[in-house]
Amino acid sequence: MNKPYTVGLIVPTGIGAAIGGYAGDALPVARAIAQVADRLITHPNVLNGAQLYWNLPNALYVEGYGLDQFAAGHWGLLPEPSNRIGLILDRAIEPDLRLRHLQVADAARATLGLNLTDYVVTDQPLNVELRAAKSGATWGTIEHPDSLLRAAEKLIQSGADVIAVVARFPDDPGAEALQSYRHGQGVDHLAGAEAVISHLIVRTFRVPCAHAPALSPLPLDPNVSPRSAAEELGYTFLPCVLVGLSRAPQFTEFPNPHAIWADQVNALVIPASACGGSAILSLSQSKTRIIAVEENQTTLQVRSEALGIRSTIVKSYLEAIGVLICDRAGINPAALSPEISPIQLLKLSEIERPGIFFES
Repeated sequence: MNKPYTVGLIVPTGIGAAIGGYAGDALPVARAIAQVADRLITHPNVLNGAQLYWNLPNALYVEGYGLDQFAAGHWGLLPEPSNRIGLILDRAIEPDLRLRHLQVADAARATLGLNLTDYVVTDQPLNVELRAAKSGATWGTIEHPDSLLRAAEKLIQSGADVIAVVARFPDDPGAEALQSYRHGQGVDHLAGAEAVISHLIVRTFRVPCAHAPALSPLPLDPNVSPRSAAEELGYTFLPCVLVGLSRAPQFTEFPNPHAIWADQVNALVIPASACGGSAILSLSQSKTRIIAVEENQTTLQVRSEALGIRSTIVKSYLEAIGVLICDRAGINPAALSPEISPIQLLKLSEIERPGIFFES
């Protein structure tokens, strides 16, 4: 019996990826890869599109810290048909904006049939602050992480399997970084802080988590990029988070016949200039085929060659999908080109061989 062909797709958050650095704009890539893989393992930055989302039955929605632990072999992934979603709202969210998010939660229950527990409001404002590195990559901090953790613990005790967080983010509609992002040219200035929030909960409680920022609606802009336009459609970014978490796999540290482990990942597709992440480094030490996409440029310049990672470098995601098809079929991709190099002699003198012993 053939083992399921499993592909990982990573587009790191907050590094200005040309594809996947905006509002769910890597989702078409995920949809295409999901057609050639039995299982697709990816993360919220790829699948979240604010109020837009797509049901991919063979995709596993795995938060970034959990993905790192999975790739390192510390955690396995247990697919779940349905999770009870606990919702945390930041005390800093204004009453009208809080109501908008509660209406999203009720709509998800009534229209999509999702299973939510009661919600919790943090006992202190989280006070999110945004930061940017010289490279352009973004990150952030929260002033009261203990308040966030108390809220998550309350929801888990009440029966939540996964946690959705909505934190109030600073409004700065005139900021140059925001305008560049809306026009498809900059880095998502919220993404780094969002990752900090979800990482904290996953690391502490080992349950799936994803985050949606609460923001005041922006003024209309006729020049918004199609890649950023999903975030212009309504009052919240929560719908895609609830849908993703509803079927997110649980984490396990123990053997389980239904769990998926890192040694089952056949291939990993990544941006060619963003090879330094923990999950990528871990999987590069295994038999996983690393496929690096040149066209998906980022603010980073961490390439596989510089790290000594053996990878297949391709121009585009279309080419990456071709390599995946060949890999799954056991075909050397070079055989599909008009020129192929002849087989070369590997001299025994060039190999450092261990001693060979024979038993009599």
